[in-house]
Amino acid sequence: MHRSAGSLQSSHGKWTLSSSDDETEDREKPSTSSLVPRSRVDSLPQYPCSDARKESHKRKSHPLKFEEIAGKGPSPGKKLKTDKEESGWRLSSSDEESKPPRAPKVKSEKDGTSLKLEVTGTNKKRHPSPETHEKYKTPSDSQDPWDVMQAGELFSFYLTKVAGIKPKYNAGALHIKDILSPLFGTLVSSVQFNYCIDVAWLVAQYPEEFRRKPLLIVHGEKQQSKAKLHEDAHPYENVRLCQARLDMAFGTHHTKMMLLLYEEGLRVVIHTSNLIRDDWHQKTQGIWMSPLYPRLPEGSSSLAGESLTNFRADLVAYLASYNSPSLKEWMDVIKQHNLSETRVYLVGSTPGRYQGNDKEKWGHFRVRKLLREKASPIAGAESWPVLGQFSSIGSMGADKTKWLHSEFSESLKTLGKGVKTLQNTENPLQLIYPSVDNVRTSLEGYPAGGSLPYGIQTAQKQPWLHSYFHRWKAETSGRSRAMPHIKTYMRVSPDCQKLAWFLVTSANLSKAAWGSLEKNGTQLFIRSYELGVLFLPSAFGFDSGTFHVKANIYARNDDAKGAFPVPFDLPPEHYAGRDIQPPVISAACAE
Repeated sequence: MHRSAGSLQSSHGKWTLSSSDDETEDREKPSTSSLVPRSRVDSLPQYPCSDARKESHKRKSHPLKFEEIAGKGPSPGKKLKTDKEESGWRLSSSDEESKPPRAPKVKSEKDGTSLKLEVTGTNKKRHPSPETHEKYKTPSDSQDPWDVMQAGELFSFYLTKVAGIKPKYNAGALHIKDILSPLFGTLVSSVQFNYCIDVAWLVAQYPEEFRRKPLLIVHGEKQQSKAKLHEDAHPYENVRLCQARLDMAFGTHHTKMMLLLYEEGLRVVIHTSNLIRDDWHQKTQGIWMSPLYPRLPEGSSSLAGESLTNFRADLVAYLASYNSPSLKEWMDVIKQHNLSETRVYLVGSTPGRYQGNDKEKWGHFRVRKLLREKASPIAGAESWPVLGQFSSIGSMGADKTKWLHSEFSESLKTLGKGVKTLQNTENPLQLIYPSVDNVRTSLEGYPAGGSLPYGIQTAQKQPWLHSYFHRWKAETSGRSRAMPHIKTYMRVSPDCQKLAWFLVTSANLSKAAWGSLEKNGTQLFIRSYELGVLFLPSAFGFDSGTFHVKANIYARNDDAKGAFPVPFDLPPEHYAGRDIQPPVISAACAE
């Protein structure tokens, strides 16, 4: 499937091909003017995003039309079925960005505006017209989101709603409008951490009565993308921007989290969706939503309100890594609330080089520490596979021993104290990543590939990885045709009936996200911000040390209560035939 770089075209049109390698070449986002003619600029998404997303958006706005000419051979649709024709791609530009134009002044943390816990009076503010909000309106069905939340109360793990599937599969799902609903509390202010952000669309997702509440957006945009984000935020005087420092090359601010402060308390939401319409429309996404954390009484001990999972201290430590005055205010807010009901463990990554005890605070070493100290040993666990499911792939080296089957695999195979990780056992590592056919038959069609980046140069350097790939299939959640942007990792029994643990996170399969060892294993190097939550049976009172796997994640019978809702089918199906090669598209999107 891999060809030399150049302008190639298949029977299903031109595709963007990136030659970037996540460890050897610059991944800054190029100016859109170098990618498309001026006449097509209006078809680009009106928010900062990657080249892959832009190409996907263009194909949706201007779908290709094919005509079969008699006597000229098979139709383009038939040609799609040949391996040769599936391999056509187009090389995209990745020139260095020029200096961005001067943007309108937008409030940032340098403005010194403090977080207000109470909002009173009426401020004179500029606001977009009602027509603007109507333009970005996203439908959400009439089901009460409170009922959805109550149904998933044990694990508080949800999928996002998907347009185009049977209503019964959306019955236990949430849309961003549901998350921000007044049913969950009277909003005072909020923070949105994310990678790709459409400000106008985001503001429109808040209920009308909350759209003027203080909103802090934490992002990682630079240069022209940063200027565009500031321009987009300019009409909203309640919106402030906070830029995450990204000093490491190829790093991204990939964390996706909401902090929602209510009059009634505080809520934390950790999820996998970008703040753009497409990510909440026809993709499979995951959400963990905390319970409502009440405010602590005045004069409470500094230790009051901590959970058995140490969630509050870990969340505060994660926010501290930004070294931002704006987030320092939110650290204080978190400390004022009772998070003792939290049952999940926080797993974060933050850019830097870590040694000693700090090495176990972040990335895959954080997972290793938690599995060693908090997970229960399981008899025969050496035969339990580790499953990884993701939407993007980075460079892992010339063979499996360089990272995947050494430090990363060792972390995920850890299980309990005093149990040595067996390096050469038969327990397989199974990786779930959509095939070409998955993408072709998806609800979005080929444009869905815009959020499944895997660079051609990276793929060519690690052909050994392809033997690990398994197809995306999610009949249990009705989402086989909703391409996954969710990222999950888990340890499952050979018969797929039990789980030792489950992790939902923003982190894709890359060293940039999870970290890689340096200096003979004494130092962990991480490039990006990531965040997820780890579910361990012991934290939920399961003495067996395992979760049962829920066969139908939306089943409401008593037997299903307490079973974990894995969002895709087990066991996964291995690639076969035409699925040998994954859909290699632009690696410029770390989405």
